[in-house]
Amino acid sequence: MSKDFGEFTRIRVSDIPYDPEDFVFEEYKNKVQSFIGQAVYIYSFEKNRMLYAAGWEDLLGYKSEEITLFKIVSITSKRHFNFSNELNDKALQFLLSKKEELEKYSFTIEVEKIHKNGEIIPLFSRVGIFKSKNGTILEIIGISEKIHSRKLGNIMQYAVFGPKLSGFEETLNQQLFNELAISNKEIEVLELAAKGFTFKEIASKLNVSQSAIEKRIYPLYKRFNVKSLPHLISFAHDNHIL
Repeated sequence: MSKDFGEFTRIRVSDIPYDPEDFVFEEYKNKVQSFIGQAVYIYSFEKNRMLYAAGWEDLLGYKSEEITLFKIVSITSKRHFNFSNELNDKALQFLLSKKEELEKYSFTIEVEKIHKNGEIIPLFSRVGIFKSKNGTILEIIGISEKIHSRKLGNIMQYAVFGPKLSGFEETLNQQLFNELAISNKEIEVLELAAKGFTFKEIASKLNVSQSAIEKRIYPLYKRFNVKSLPHLISFAHDNHIL
C-alpha cells in the first residue's frame, strides 16, 4: 500500500472485496436498504475485507464485486486526496478510541472520486459504525451519492456526529488545520456572518459564547490566507462554500 496513506489506512484497510458465498453477504443483501443513486458498502475490521457492496457500478462504474475499501480510498481526485486521506484516517482512529454508544458516531465528507472512465464525480459520503461488540468496532458502513446541486471547490467540507463530539471535532480540527477544509459548524457561523449578523448576535442565536464564535471564525483567516471577514465571505462564495 502506498506510503501516501495514513498509518491507520495502511494497517486496517484492505484490497479484498466481498465474498458472494459468505452467508453474511446474503444477509446484508436482504437487510441493508439502498436507494436509487446511492452506493453502499459494509467493511469488517474483524475479517479485514468487504462484507457487502451495492450500487457502485451506477455511481462510479465499478462492479460491486470489484469494490474494496482500499479502492474507494485510492480513487479520490488529486486535489482532494490528502485531505480525504487525513480525515478518514483520523476520524476512524478517534472512533476506535470510543467504547460506548458506538453506533451513534459517524462523519460525512464531500469529496471528488474518479469514475472508472476517468470522469471526476463529486460525492457526498457518510461513514458510520454499523456493528460493535463490547466496546470494539467490528464493522463500518459507508453510503455515497453524487452531488448534483453545486460544484465542489478546493475547500473540502466535512461534519461529525455523535453523543460526545467535542473530542472528535478538536481532534479533526487540530489534525486538519493546515488542510483546505471547513467543518459544518464553521460553515454554520460563516453563513450567519455573511447575512450580516455580528458575532454577539450569532452567539445568541447558537446559544454559545461570543468567544466560541470567534474561535470558529478567526482560525479560518490563517487557514485560507484571508485578511478580514468580508474577504473570508468572498472567498467562501468563490469556493462554493456559501
